[in-house]
Amino acid sequence: MHPFTYAKAADMREALNAGWRGGRYVAGGTTLVDLMRETVERPDVLVDISSLPLREVVVTGRGGLRIGALVRMAEAAAHPKVRVLYPVISEALELSASAQLRNMATIGGNIMQRTRCTYFRDVTAACNKREPGSGCAALHGYNRSHAILGTSDHCVATHPSDVAVAFAALEATVHVLGPDGERRIAFADFLLRPGSTPNREQALRKGELITAVEIPAHARPLKSGYLKVRDRQSYEFALTSAAVALHVSGGVIREAKVAAGGVGTVPWKLPAVERHLIGERPSDRLWAEAAEHAADGARPLTHNGFKPELLKRTVERQLRTVGGTK
Repeated sequence: MHPFTYAKAADMREALNAGWRGGRYVAGGTTLVDLMRETVERPDVLVDISSLPLREVVVTGRGGLRIGALVRMAEAAAHPKVRVLYPVISEALELSASAQLRNMATIGGNIMQRTRCTYFRDVTAACNKREPGSGCAALHGYNRSHAILGTSDHCVATHPSDVAVAFAALEATVHVLGPDGERRIAFADFLLRPGSTPNREQALRKGELITAVEIPAHARPLKSGYLKVRDRQSYEFALTSAAVALHVSGGVIREAKVAAGGVGTVPWKLPAVERHLIGERPSDRLWAEAAEHAADGARPLTHNGFKPELLKRTVERQLRTVGGTK
């Protein structure tokens, strides 16, 4: 492991000052410490922010939700307001990692985690995300688990977070604090597609710190849930996943929020699926027709040609689970 200096921030001012000087924020450390052990990441200074007052879960407005950046994944999943208002968030968290990691990892750290691409984590392999300009070994290597949506000629790595898929579906906002004050970033703009700069993964500016993730109020009643398809049932990342939230009133779908994971370079919102659902009555036929749009624009690689069909089936199954059958 590369030598580093450790500092514990007593308050927000100390944390921001250290971040501005180039320190890397760490709380649970379940991702960053792993990458440091593998020498993928080599920060000179770690700034421990675990003592900052960012641990609240608060209901906002008429059913919105604000989750502090330092709320542990297990705490957020078990919180009664999260479970009642947005089961899709609880389910996504409970299907993530292991119980031990969920007890340590934070919400802010989870959405900041880096890809599990094996080439990214192998410092001997070409990876534009790790070393810009070096190439992408996954493009012509073994790429079964890689992305089919949002890819570029520079990177095809998937984003690994489950709860980020739920946040994308629910159109969350990320609250950040930095040297220039507070900012709110739409979740759709927070995680960046690789394009020609895959090493730039988030819309954070120098020294900025995530303080919370906020879910806007959605029309009620709202049914939601998360489905994760993977090679094994525990401690495994998604081949595909689907986060679905539906507001049905008078027998008609008035609001539909759908996103997919395991298939995109970022959590992938599915607006074509959503548009097909709005104004329609729930039915098995509707779920199947809407899900046909889930893989629109997909670009399969050599070893993941199965993913477009798997994605469609995953979305259809979760629409049926959340919306019911007729």
